[in-house]
Amino acid sequence: MSALTPQEAVERALALSRADDCIVIADESSTANLRWAGNTLTTNGVTRSSELTVIALRRSAAGVAAGVVSRAAVGPDGIEDLVRAAEADAASNEPADDAAPLLSGELGDWAAAPADTGIGVYRDVAPALGEAFAAAAASDSKLYGFANHMVTSTFVGSSAGLRARHDQPTGLLELNAKGAGGSAWTGVGTRDFADVDVPAMASDLARRLAWGERRVDLPAGRYETVLPPSAVADLMIYLYWSAGARDAADGATVFSAPGGGTRVGEKLASLPVRLFSDPAAPGIESAPFVIAHSSGRTQSVFDNGLPLQATDWIHDGTLAALTQTRRSSEVTGLPVTPAVDNLLMTGPEGADASLDDMVARTGRGLLLTCLWYIREVDPQSLLLTGLTRDGVYLVEDGEVVGAVNNFRFNESPVDLLGRLTEVGATRPTLAREWSDYFQRSAMPAVRVPDFNMSTVSQAS
Repeated sequence: MSALTPQEAVERALALSRADDCIVIADESSTANLRWAGNTLTTNGVTRSSELTVIALRRSAAGVAAGVVSRAAVGPDGIEDLVRAAEADAASNEPADDAAPLLSGELGDWAAAPADTGIGVYRDVAPALGEAFAAAAASDSKLYGFANHMVTSTFVGSSAGLRARHDQPTGLLELNAKGAGGSAWTGVGTRDFADVDVPAMASDLARRLAWGERRVDLPAGRYETVLPPSAVADLMIYLYWSAGARDAADGATVFSAPGGGTRVGEKLASLPVRLFSDPAAPGIESAPFVIAHSSGRTQSVFDNGLPLQATDWIHDGTLAALTQTRRSSEVTGLPVTPAVDNLLMTGPEGADASLDDMVARTGRGLLLTCLWYIREVDPQSLLLTGLTRDGVYLVEDGEVVGAVNNFRFNESPVDLLGRLTEVGATRPTLAREWSDYFQRSAMPAVRVPDFNMSTVSQAS
């Protein structure tokens, strides 16, 4: 914020506000990245950014209208113009249907300086990558990929007295290998890269390239399939994004009950799985209160500062909750369960099988690497389509015997939950398709007896 700290920018905007109520959010971010291609580091850099959001609220006999304006790199002289723009937006808007009383209180260390990151976060990763590059070159394969680390400090203040602050580190590393055995991918999410095991990741890719040296063509069809945690994350995150209580109550989604209402309380999974979020989950911690820069079907600017807690979305296989705001809770009659910025899934008690264990118990089936280009076909059933990528492997008598062609799949993650026959151990993972948007997840590998590979894909 140039000469102002984020806290000072929030306070100045609140002091300048002429609205009936006002919420101000300041985000201060720093990012460090590495990129590599063909077994060589190519670029690295550090960037910084800031954004200031002003939410002006205008009361009238008809209700409360909200005006929201966000701008990057706002200096001291630009704050008043931003505040007036938000007020003008509020003046032109109809009353908001998510209006609720503003919250107050202090959350987090408001006075501390923003957290940051730098290239030093890769002090252990960079040398390990160098060793992986040398090993790949010796085996006639090449490694490509990138690592990114961002730390964002968010400060939320309001005219009602709210002063809330959260520091969010977000890191990921994606590693892709190419060689005679095709291509293979692996990735991991992290807070600080201290838990990133580059040698193990590179070793797994080398093993997959070796599997791919034998090619087997298979037709489309339904196959017993083992999905690794990354692929499970892509499917469950989409399910989570689709689990809005308001849309379900309106009859628009797979979670809508026939005749009205929602399917909360209905059995969805064949096994007693748990799908949940917890802002305090070790290794994937997220904001412990609502941070809403804008309103939508599943979030509300009026809920800024609302404390978050561990929430079961599916408990023992039964739909337990849907994401919603305080206002939508009044409409649906369900408890207030705002979205949390992480997602975890666990299986039955004692489910501790590794991916390798599950492969070893497979008579004949497929082992996926990851899914991509996922698109929704039908919201009423949450039918998704997409392609397999970077390795689909044939398993016979507990051994991987080669790589097969890619497929287009058609599956609903909700329907898939009802057909699970095995759930493995839960571990932190990175969704391949949604890694730009959702990095904090922990998932198990799962077994599906009849995963629908609808057509053969020519993608390679």
